[in-house]
Amino acid sequence: QIFDAFKSRLHDSNSKVNQVALETMHRMVPLLKDNLTPVINMLIPAVVDNNLNSKNPGIYAAATSVVQALCQHLDNSLLLQPFCTKAQFLSGKAKQDLTERLA
Repeated sequence: QIFDAFKSRLHDSNSKVNQVALETMHRMVPLLKDNLTPVINMLIPAVVDNNLNSKNPGIYAAATSVVQALCQHLDNSLLLQPFCTKAQFLSGKAKQDLTERLA
């Protein structure tokens, strides 16, 4: 329930809210680690969809740091399917970033 509400902040039209939500997510990942497993399929699209292609350097940097934290603190087998699915349908920097992570 918490992540259902938090997810909408990751898509917020206010760039400051969006950036703070991403920065907060970056701090939460190391604390929650594998406890994020139930929400990972919802969380990755929320982080990746608009944020990795953002022209706002703060949002892009925060989204990149969340993806990096996910790769560091979660079992990579949990990330494989959601990353592949997103990389398939993304374009631009986001596609390149996720493809590099997958490799």
